[in-house]
Amino acid sequence: MFVSDFRKEFYEVVQSQRVLLFVASDVDALCACKILQALFQCDHVQYTLVPVSGWQELETAFLEHKEQIKLLIKQDDDLEVPAYEDIFRDEEEDEEHSGNDSDGSEPSEKRTRLEEEIVEQTMRRRQRREWEARRRDILFDYEQYEYHGTSSAMVMFELAWMLSKDLNDMLWWAIVGLTDQWVQDKITQMKYVTDVGVLQRHVSRHNHRNEDEENTLSVDCTRISFEYDLRLVLYQHWSLHDSLCNTSYTAARFKLWSVHGQKRLQEFLADMGLPLKQVKQKFQAMDISLKENLREMIEESANKFGMKDMRVQTFSIHFGFKHKFLASDVVFATMSLMESPEKDGSGTDHFIQALDSLSRSNLDKLYHGLELAKKQLRATQQTIASCLCTNLVISQGPFLYCSLMEGTPDVMLFSRPASLSLLSKHLLKSFVCSTKNRRCKLLPLVMAAPLSVEHGTVTVVGIPPETDSSDRKNFFGRAFEKAAESTSSRMLHNHFDLSVIELKAEDRSKFLDALISLLS
Repeated sequence: MFVSDFRKEFYEVVQSQRVLLFVASDVDALCACKILQALFQCDHVQYTLVPVSGWQELETAFLEHKEQIKLLIKQDDDLEVPAYEDIFRDEEEDEEHSGNDSDGSEPSEKRTRLEEEIVEQTMRRRQRREWEARRRDILFDYEQYEYHGTSSAMVMFELAWMLSKDLNDMLWWAIVGLTDQWVQDKITQMKYVTDVGVLQRHVSRHNHRNEDEENTLSVDCTRISFEYDLRLVLYQHWSLHDSLCNTSYTAARFKLWSVHGQKRLQEFLADMGLPLKQVKQKFQAMDISLKENLREMIEESANKFGMKDMRVQTFSIHFGFKHKFLASDVVFATMSLMESPEKDGSGTDHFIQALDSLSRSNLDKLYHGLELAKKQLRATQQTIASCLCTNLVISQGPFLYCSLMEGTPDVMLFSRPASLSLLSKHLLKSFVCSTKNRRCKLLPLVMAAPLSVEHGTVTVVGIPPETDSSDRKNFFGRAFEKAAESTSSRMLHNHFDLSVIELKAEDRSKFLDALISLLS
């Protein structure tokens, strides 16, 4: 069913029942889950939490509980969901007019009425054919691209706000959910800025304090603030030099995989007047006099080096006076915990760790996630440098292709979908900055990485072209399906992101050949 009133048609329906909560393995879903858990706790709603990493796990869980499940679909204008009447048609009216009446009237009257019915049926058949043709076009347009609408965490926060049960913690989870979409390039910059504006009003409402004795903040309070901060990953928990080297935006603009790029980075630091000793130590240990105007200094020098978007609208949270995190810090930490390569736990254990890291009572897990994120980011940039320096990114005609070989350093870090997708997006941005071929700058990227040597499978991901006007729509989901179908390639479309598939390594060449002919 389509849900237009989330409060009446969703929350009030489940409020009086025991709830089975399926949660996907991405940061936005975790944040939405945390908000729902808080609401359920307020209203004493019993629930069972089931993490699902893909369609197979979801199907298994659904079949176990199908008699008790109601399917709910949120109507979201951003997703351009087709209207009901464009897809479904009631047959009752056609059935009513399917037979001919025989009521004993005069032959001439019967003949006239019969002629009118024939004309009417002919018109109905024509309308039916037109409707079916329009339906096919609508469904083709709707299904050929994959794209994202409003963050799930934001939708849940709006529900909490409508129920007058919104808290600062819930607001922070909504912010992290939105930031996850932005970090992973799931939404356009315009959509991100619009949603930031919505959340900014809630931040002002929840974190407004008068500076008097009655409103002084306690030592361990939670404060959220809007910031126009640097576009540098984890820089407040790392050194400025490491952050500059491992941020996709700066690494691509400087071309840090080359000797010339390393020289440009040194020139950039010299232009700011920052000593290398200060830049290479932890940000927290830098001289206060340097940190005071650091954002302005970096932005000014970045403009000279052609980096006009060095600062971005974001939010930060303070836990007391010691712990401060940007929303992007939490996204990277949580993502790294969820896709951790550590073999001391199952996927469910990693899911629970990631979920726990979003609570302020588990800051030790969040800091552990930050350390894992640093390793992941270093490995990402090293892999990008290796791919570009050894010319592993090749043009296959309608798209670019890159394959990571078994034995490549840190290759197992990129066997998981989100990690490989992020690597692919960063690699495409770096390639666009490095190539002189104008046509290649406009091509999408298909990337493959080993998944299981034992089963002989690879993970394949498709990334849309990297252009300023990109609407973030991904057409690879349907293209992968058709290519696998036409070649009988053994493919598993298990991930919720349709542009990520598992493929038998020995079927890869014929699959790629079919994809080339399909997209040419």
